[in-house]
Amino acid sequence: MSIESQIIRDLLDCGAHFGHQTNKWNPKMKKFIFGAKSGIYIIDLEKTEQYLMEAKEFLRDLASKGKKVLFVGTKKSAREIIKKEAERCGMYYVDERWLGGCLTNLETIHKSVQSLNKLEALRKSDDYESFAKKERVKFEREEKKLLKNLAGIRNMKLLPDAVVIIDSEAENIAVKEAKKTNIPVVALIDTNCDPELIDYPIPANDDAIRTIKYVCEILANAIIEGSAAADGIVQTVNKVESEKVVVKSKTSEKEIVEENKGSKVEEKMKSDEKQIKIVKTEQTAETKEIKKEAPKEKKHNEKKEAPKKVETDSSLDGDISLK
Repeated sequence: MSIESQIIRDLLDCGAHFGHQTNKWNPKMKKFIFGAKSGIYIIDLEKTEQYLMEAKEFLRDLASKGKKVLFVGTKKSAREIIKKEAERCGMYYVDERWLGGCLTNLETIHKSVQSLNKLEALRKSDDYESFAKKERVKFEREEKKLLKNLAGIRNMKLLPDAVVIIDSEAENIAVKEAKKTNIPVVALIDTNCDPELIDYPIPANDDAIRTIKYVCEILANAIIEGSAAADGIVQTVNKVESEKVVVKSKTSEKEIVEENKGSKVEEKMKSDEKQIKIVKTEQTAETKEIKKEAPKEKKHNEKKEAPKKVETDSSLDGDISLK
């Protein structure tokens, strides 16, 4: 029997088809089970491929919108893989212990992160050496404990938009909190899990390291592809906005120049009007002075001419009397 799908071949090589023992199973997983062999359920890898592709498309679409994803895997076989793949795609992760209220009571997580930041700042300060050795050991132990549990979520300011879980049965508290906060769950589930609690179930062997690595790599690659698409959209949007700003700045500069030109013309007109008014006022003042001086000269001339008339008259009278 030849297998055409490369994904099914890879899953088969990873041992993804091995489920739990037949006496440890959840009846709701029946639709994902191909059969049983030697007391172990065999998972239908065609269903695994189908649901894996659905989860991949969901995460790619989510990342293309700039959304954030939280990876959860605290079991020993999943810790290193979860941390590596989450850091590779730039997402949050929990790889040590699920802190109660991580999704339903995020404020308590923020307080723990603040205390971690204070301890780190104290250790780097100059006053750290002034503390007793016993106190310094206590600070270091507390800082190490907080860093171990909060390393992957210390920058998580808001709730994630999706949660990727390895073994939903082992991480049942995380699943419940995600359902309570209406966060979609993508989970790698085995034959002992409840698929009805998961939005995007991926039926496969959740104990095999190779299976966990293979599935996480596919999901992380999908997130990277979506994030790259989101970055491209953001860059084009920023480019368009910058062009709009440049156009607006140019038009505003033109408007300013035109306004300055108009204001200069108005200033010239106003200054010319002022000069004209000044000239008119000077002219009116001169005319007034001329009018005032004219009657004075007439009166002065009349006064001067009056005695001459009297003299002539007197001379004539003398002559008449002599005759």
